[in-house]
Amino acid sequence: MLRMLRDFRLYLTFTRNCATAPPAKEQKVKVPMTMFGVSGNYPSALYIAAVKANVLDRVESELLTLVEASKRSPTFSQFMKDLSVTADTRVKAINDVCTQAKFSDTTKNFLVVVAEAGRLGHVERMAQRFSELTMAHRGCLGNLPLPPQEEKELKETLQDILGQGKKIKVDQKIDPSILGGLVVEFGQNVFDMSIRTRARQMERFLCQPINSDGH
Repeated sequence: MLRMLRDFRLYLTFTRNCATAPPAKEQKVKVPMTMFGVSGNYPSALYIAAVKANVLDRVESELLTLVEASKRSPTFSQFMKDLSVTADTRVKAINDVCTQAKFSDTTKNFLVVVAEAGRLGHVERMAQRFSELTMAHRGCLGNLPLPPQEEKELKETLQDILGQGKKIKVDQKIDPSILGGLVVEFGQNVFDMSIRTRARQMERFLCQPINSDGH
């Protein structure tokens, strides 16, 4: 019961903290699916915060990146599950990871709250439930091509890079192996913004020793 009350208190703290940065126009956000338990309450609060901050896709990508990278780092994965680690040490480690990975404030605040609650071992499940919420938000399931507006913006960006004299044609292909995100290939150039690649890049600092004394 004490653990449940503590989780609820931290849950409320997270939602209040996210509300301290008011958007241009206050909006009421409804969670598209009802979820229960630790792996449901936290993602629901994160969903509300991410929608209000207009960073839903970014937060989803960041969470999945962290999960995939931790799978490649046994040391960090064990650290996340080790309940004997002090709260200060957990929070410091998560702050360092989020800073180096350049995660959004919304993701960082969420992970800090989870670390304080000693729930880092549940992050993978939380990320899965959060993805369920984002898919429900979009009204879709599975991998989908870029919507027309985003494809238009991609074309405009490529046009700026290649020059106005070049004709741009976008050929979209769905590749489940990149785990999400986007890989753009044109000519000899590749812009890789996939979760798979970001996770590999995170491996370097996730494999670094974690100072267990919290300093």
